[in-house]
Amino acid sequence: MIVWRLLPEDVARIRFAFSPLFELVFSLVVLRAPGEHSLHLPWVRATRSSVADLDLAEVFAIAPVHGWIADFITPAPSEPQPDIATELDAVLRTEPQRVISDIADVPNVPEEVAHRIRADPDAALIRIVDTLQRYWDVAMAEHWPRILRLLDADVLWRSQRLAGGGLHALFDDLHETVTLDGDQLTAADPFEYTGQLSGTGLTLVPHAMGWPWVRKLTGRRKPGFAGEPYQPMIAYPVRGVATLWEAAPPPPPDALAALIGRTRAGILSTLAEPATTTDLARRMGLTPGAVSQHLSVLHASGLVSRTRTTRTVLYRRTARGDVLAE
Repeated sequence: MIVWRLLPEDVARIRFAFSPLFELVFSLVVLRAPGEHSLHLPWVRATRSSVADLDLAEVFAIAPVHGWIADFITPAPSEPQPDIATELDAVLRTEPQRVISDIADVPNVPEEVAHRIRADPDAALIRIVDTLQRYWDVAMAEHWPRILRLLDADVLWRSQRLAGGGLHALFDDLHETVTLDGDQLTAADPFEYTGQLSGTGLTLVPHAMGWPWVRKLTGRRKPGFAGEPYQPMIAYPVRGVATLWEAAPPPPPDALAALIGRTRAGILSTLAEPATTTDLARRMGLTPGAVSQHLSVLHASGLVSRTRTTRTVLYRRTARGDVLAE
């Protein structure tokens, strides 16, 4: 069990961040254990042949299917929306002693792999980052925009929860294993840890490829490493992850289609979760221009709302839209 005590300054420093590196590392696990991550079977089928020629043995060793993943390849993101190049550059700059310390935490690393990393951590970082970049290019790059739209929608939802109900509303449905009681935040985990966040705050990272996992970094100081501890973090499964690989939404109810037209009914049904114009067009087999016109009508009728994030505009049903759709 992990128990953090939140100081007042920690509450002000709770933030959301995305991590393409997390999606990459978690996907390495999905690739080897698709039965445990069945939601991602469409991605596995489409990707296996693409990565067949890559030598992934070293990164597989430090990102095992079960057990501790080396922390230096999944640190808390240093900014809210880093790209993969930024995160891989941060990995490349990891202190050698931290690499050695983190590798010691990973279960069942083959001795020849562990020895090669310990013998020259700087060279190991170059190899690992190069492998991760090549893997990203063939396995994840084309899917990142789709994943990012899901992450954007999750953060919008949770920001609204936070604004409307405070921290307790935020953590109430973050994940069933995470609870807030007063100033104590508890996360179920085989690792035992109790401590203060001590003003460092907490980074919340939604992820898709790691479903159904929750990953935590406690912020503790590790024995054998004198450097700064990692930023405390909870990485949790994103809302709506079951829709990630959907090719098309289910048909809308006939009664709703008869009332407002089949296309608008389909859009309204799909907007139970936030989505962009581009995402709706892809899922429904329409042009973005056509979707935009229908969204304008639905918005003018008070059936959908729109919210601008850093990069995109997200649409979602309003309470009136919910009543009509249901």
